[in-house]
Amino acid sequence: MARTVQVTVDCADPARLAAFWAEALGYRLPDPPGGFASWDEALEAMGVPPANRNDASALVDPEGEGPRLFFQRVPEGKQTKNRLHLDVRAAPGLEGDARMAALEAEAERLLAYGATRLSRHEPAPPLDAGHIVLADPEGNEFCLD
Repeated sequence: MARTVQVTVDCADPARLAAFWAEALGYRLPDPPGGFASWDEALEAMGVPPANRNDASALVDPEGEGPRLFFQRVPEGKQTKNRLHLDVRAAPGLEGDARMAALEAEAERLLAYGATRLSRHEPAPPLDAGHIVLADPEGNEFCLD
């Protein structure tokens, strides 16, 4: 039996990181629990103090296919390079100059949302189609692939 996964990210500001990854992936916040018009209304009813309402956030794939992303506040900052990272498939079906142009366009878009550019890797056929390495607003590395 296959299992589903949730990708959990430790961070300082769950709402900010969720907003960034929603833009990067086309994900959205899950709907609030039934009977509530908003998450603030639900959290208020659950007795969550305002100071704790950014302790966590989540995103879901609107098509229901990709994994849920969960962002949880932790006291410590990122210390070293990620041992696991996301590859964001931003140029499916493209090759060569067209692929790298599409990746560059997506990199520019994400820079406007707080990403940092780390490196560009040129295509090296036959196995490497080229990619761009970025970091999200809290320094977590990911690839535009």
